[in-house]
Amino acid sequence: APLVPQGLLRLARRSGQLNLAGRGLTHVPEHVWRINLDVPEEAQQNLSFGAADRWWEQTDLTKLILASNKLQSLSEDVQLLPALTMLDVHDNQLTSLPSALGQLENLQKLDVSHNQLRSLPEELLQLPRLRSLLVQHNELSQLPEGLGQLLTLEELDVSNNQLTAIPTSFALLVNLVRLNLACNKLRELPGDLSAMKSLRQLDCTKNYLETVPSKLATMASLEQLYLRKNKLRSLPEFPSCKLLKELHAGENQIEILDAESLKQLSSLCVLELRDNKIKAVPEEIAVLQKLERLDLANNDISRLPYKLGNLPQLKFLALEGNPLRTIRRDLLQKGTQELLKYLRSKIQDDGPGPNEEPPVTAMTLPSQAKVNVHAITTLKLLEYSDKQAAEIPAAVFDAVGTSPVATVNFSKNQLREIPPRLVELKDSVCDVSLGFNKISCISPELCLLQKLTHLDLRNNVLTALPEEMEALKRLHTINLAFNRFKVFPSVLYHLPALETILLSNNQVGSIDPVQLKGMDKLGTLDLQNNDLLQVPPELGNCENLRSLLLEGNPFRTPRAAVLAKGTAALLEYLRSRIPT
Repeated sequence: APLVPQGLLRLARRSGQLNLAGRGLTHVPEHVWRINLDVPEEAQQNLSFGAADRWWEQTDLTKLILASNKLQSLSEDVQLLPALTMLDVHDNQLTSLPSALGQLENLQKLDVSHNQLRSLPEELLQLPRLRSLLVQHNELSQLPEGLGQLLTLEELDVSNNQLTAIPTSFALLVNLVRLNLACNKLRELPGDLSAMKSLRQLDCTKNYLETVPSKLATMASLEQLYLRKNKLRSLPEFPSCKLLKELHAGENQIEILDAESLKQLSSLCVLELRDNKIKAVPEEIAVLQKLERLDLANNDISRLPYKLGNLPQLKFLALEGNPLRTIRRDLLQKGTQELLKYLRSKIQDDGPGPNEEPPVTAMTLPSQAKVNVHAITTLKLLEYSDKQAAEIPAAVFDAVGTSPVATVNFSKNQLREIPPRLVELKDSVCDVSLGFNKISCISPELCLLQKLTHLDLRNNVLTALPEEMEALKRLHTINLAFNRFKVFPSVLYHLPALETILLSNNQVGSIDPVQLKGMDKLGTLDLQNNDLLQVPPELGNCENLRSLLLEGNPFRTPRAAVLAKGTAALLEYLRSRIPT
């Protein structure tokens, strides 16, 4: 059989996408490069065309995937595909790239990661629309000096190479949002990086950094900074990084936590400092009011400020591996909540400090919260929906008191995260609606709601689900429609009670029929309007499915007429296609 079947090329002429991943290719056949130039083979044999097969109305190839093959080089003929917006050649054996790549002026995403590249061609710097450049896991010892010319770049991953320096022109990448420099040999970072005014995520894990330039403190958009496994002796100061939410600096040689630099980090949610040499935690840590995770494991801390117990959002506090004198070891093993309770009890011993305000009682409900207490007690319903709220007011949760709440509806707001206090309802809540918000990731707290049976997350901006969701053993309906999933969330395969998965209107490219078959209870699977290029025939073996919805995907077969006959007929058709 040819390595690139004609049928696949025919499909590509219509869809503009060609996926040749994992076909054992040692080179790309000439007719792939010439797909938009040559009269197709079928046109020479068969002159009666149906409307669907008018090859002269073909679409230019925009996406070409050649990943996981055995390519040692790419031909200069790549320039025959000037409409390409995405080229993926990751996981091959390339040692260099053709200079003709510079001709692909529509290219937006280039993935050449997991190869053996020693350098990048200068011509690459001419690409006027490149947004994503992935070159991680290669053998680059330097980057082209002019890399900063790629002004449109939003994502750059050069991790796991042999880089010892960063070109100064990097400062020009003002649209860059994510920069990954992890696992290289960098001894310093250029202060000019501070000019990257859009940068939200900077990963410098596992290099040889001893300091971080103070200029970086002016990076106005920075939200996540990873500095794990370097040689830092103190925590960097970040006075202007008002948005910094996560600072990961574990496995360094930090000895002192400077009170002043902590005060600057008012937005911090995650502070990870495990495996350092920290001896003391300053009282000022109490100013980090948004802190949710604090990891101080394996340091030299002997006593803690009791005020830590007052951090209102703290859900995870790791202290094991410290010579703590004031806290018994068995208390450490009882978990964060018990520990915080103990610390708070000690504050009262000290009496309230001069600057502390009296505690607010739950009875003073602010009027704007409009909590329906009647619904809580009689319907077991906690509702705060259609308010366009950025967060759920504390009063809403305070109103619950000891009432068992079964249903939570926080849909149609502007939430960017799962409300942390949901976890307070974990003993009773089974139905949670968070649809029509702006949630981009699922926090581990949600995974503590072990009684959950229904979860509605439709119309958010999710791209993945955490593996911790495996704990939701009773979940039987999940609605993830209208999000941004590019792959089928693998954790769903491990939820044995699932009966209904609604995943329409995402960008899912493939499904694993073998794992789906293991889901005995699954009756409804809605994958309408995704990016499935093919339907694996083995899906026909999922005989428990009563409703399988696949309309609106780019695959050619099964044809619309087969889909229209309903699920039973569709499964039978797929089974008939399983190669014997």
